[in-house]
Amino acid sequence: MGKIHELDTVLADQIAAGEVIERPASIVKELVENALDAHSQRVDIIVENAGLDSIRVIDDGDGIASDDVQLAFKRHATSKIASRKDLFKVQTMGFRGEALPSIASVADVKMVTAQAGQDAGTQIHIRGGKTLEEKPAAARQGTDVRVTDLFFNTPARLKYLKSPQTELTRITDIINRLALANPAVAFSFTHNGKEIFRSAGNDNLQQVIAAIYGIKAGRKMLPIAGQDDDFTVSGFVSLPELTRASRQYITITINHRYIRNFELTKAIIQGYESKLMVGRYPIAVVNIDLDPVLVDVNVHPAKREVRLSKEAQLTKLIARTIRQRIASENLIPDISPDAFGPSADEIAALDQRLNEAAGHYQVSSAPNPRPNEAAPQSTQPAIRPNNGPADADADDSQVAAPVVIHHVGELDSPAMRAFDRHYQDEETAQPFGHPLDAPATNIRPGSAKNIELDVHDKSDESKRRFPDLQYIGQLQGTFLLAQAGDGLYIVDQHAAQERINYERFRKEIGQVSSAQQAFLVPLVLNYSTVDAMTINHHLDTLAGVGLNLEPFGQNSFILRSHPTWFKEGQEEDTAREMIEWLIKDGKITVRDFRMKTAIMMSCKRAIKANHHLDDREARALLRRLPKCENPFNCPHGRPVTVHFNDSDLEKMFKRIQDSHTPFADEFDDHEF
Repeated sequence: MGKIHELDTVLADQIAAGEVIERPASIVKELVENALDAHSQRVDIIVENAGLDSIRVIDDGDGIASDDVQLAFKRHATSKIASRKDLFKVQTMGFRGEALPSIASVADVKMVTAQAGQDAGTQIHIRGGKTLEEKPAAARQGTDVRVTDLFFNTPARLKYLKSPQTELTRITDIINRLALANPAVAFSFTHNGKEIFRSAGNDNLQQVIAAIYGIKAGRKMLPIAGQDDDFTVSGFVSLPELTRASRQYITITINHRYIRNFELTKAIIQGYESKLMVGRYPIAVVNIDLDPVLVDVNVHPAKREVRLSKEAQLTKLIARTIRQRIASENLIPDISPDAFGPSADEIAALDQRLNEAAGHYQVSSAPNPRPNEAAPQSTQPAIRPNNGPADADADDSQVAAPVVIHHVGELDSPAMRAFDRHYQDEETAQPFGHPLDAPATNIRPGSAKNIELDVHDKSDESKRRFPDLQYIGQLQGTFLLAQAGDGLYIVDQHAAQERINYERFRKEIGQVSSAQQAFLVPLVLNYSTVDAMTINHHLDTLAGVGLNLEPFGQNSFILRSHPTWFKEGQEEDTAREMIEWLIKDGKITVRDFRMKTAIMMSCKRAIKANHHLDDREARALLRRLPKCENPFNCPHGRPVTVHFNDSDLEKMFKRIQDSHTPFADEFDDHEF
């Protein structure tokens, strides 16, 4: 063991900086939090090259006294706590006195600061922890900090930084969180001379939400308020219809400090109960006001995590508050026109409030449809295969859903005639002609063979692996009962058709045909700044699955057409869901993207539970299932069928006894 010695102050600062300053976003966070602690009403963030070249934060706060400027860059020097008691009731964003010395130890820092009433301010220049210059300077009240040449003396740190696009996304995300936590402060964020984000600072949280996630999302946010003896909960949560594919759209603040807490996030989701679809998450901004003694913020170097006292009590309050608020909404409206949403006057008033600051926000000025208006879709005639003369009665495009006959008069419907045409001869039935599958509008002209399952070289093997099922009946509109030579089979009709559809869409989407269906009115999609950056970075990936987005304004995109395999009436929802996958996964490959899309489309096109099929529909489904490469599981991994062999059935009815004495001999001579 070598001789113990005390580390150099600069080296110790560089070691400590590794815990506090991880990337450019960490510097932005620390400097903005210092500005908030200084009671700033306006904070401007100016960044060059995603913070790798320059980060500048300007505020109009209290400023630093001339005598304290040099001391502010000493480790553990702070004005925010003075004793151990203060550590357990922290009410400021910072308190350790680590931010400025950590930044100055790994970068070049210039600060100009002044307090009210001073004749002059102070300018200081520190590089790598060493003071190069300190002098009086003309300055307005507040502080201006500029950080350049980040990690110049620790080049190993640069290797762990991501691409400029990723680093810019991290910076934007932390600024968004700070703005949501402090709606009374005006923020502006500029990157490479282009303004990315601006908030009005008028203490209107809903306007800040609209600035980040778009005005359309802002309209669908519900205010929440709840309290008990220890906690006060406030903020906004989205209607159940407005969801995202990940939890990252949930922002939780404690005394206006952004934090991460899994239990509180789970409580927000629990507040929705069963009103959220599986795998979907709300947009939420929830602030918790509490006595500082109930929270310990000194458990994480970056102060992202906290330790809460009475956490179980708080989670119940959050879940109850959200549950009660959503319960008051008419989520299943009556037929009355007034019940489908706010009145025209209410919508106009809300639009006016949200648009007052629209000039300051980054959202596009393109018109959006009303919350209760469906996006106009193309009314062009459906595309049909060019394989013969048109016949109105024989148009497959009429058959877009399972044919369900409720009375005799429906037997002569166009859909039923089309169904009869496909299944009048079992031997000539097409693999995907059944109305349970996609309508003919999804078939590209002259390429009908391209969308069939490639089962010609595996049909014999499939028949050996999967039994030839004979249809018996349907149970509760959900399960099909069938028999084979080895017993009874119960088939989940949704899982079965999901598998059939998946193998079709996997092939069709993999080909990425150029065939597109144009919208009558182009679809305008608005996203937050962070999401828009991700989308711009992956436009080629989206084009690889047929979504050709065109940038439209700062955070908006235009979609002029969609792949023909999109389900009619669900074009916008399908496109948004595909884009959200890309936003969530980021690094998703075109192959994985296509697979997820195929799974989604197969589920959307499959018949659901409690949907009654007639005998011909059920037999057609069972006839096509063995032709699949994997007829045993749906794309999500659930089993398609459950088998009860003859022995199982005989045991259930006591036809096979474990006793050495035969059942018949034991009781009577009846021949079973």
